[in-house]
Amino acid sequence: MFFRQNTCDEAKRLGLKGSVANKPDGSVEIHAEGREEYLDRFLQWCQQGPDSAVVEKVDVADRELENFEEFTIDSLRNPL
Repeated sequence: MFFRQNTCDEAKRLGLKGSVANKPDGSVEIHAEGREEYLDRFLQWCQQGPDSAVVEKVDVADRELENFEEFTIDSLRNPL
């Protein structure tokens, strides 16, 4: 919960839109859209996470825009 909430807070602070969700395997999936410079800052933040987090790795993939209206915390997400 705290990782997802902190992720959502940071994304909103940067003006990004998208979502964050836990996956069944225990990892976290983040979809983010916004200005490239803010996405770069967000990626840097995700590589560290909040103070209490242990981030082992971050995989990045370009995807089709989903035109999110805001940044949300989603419930458990099934694999794509």
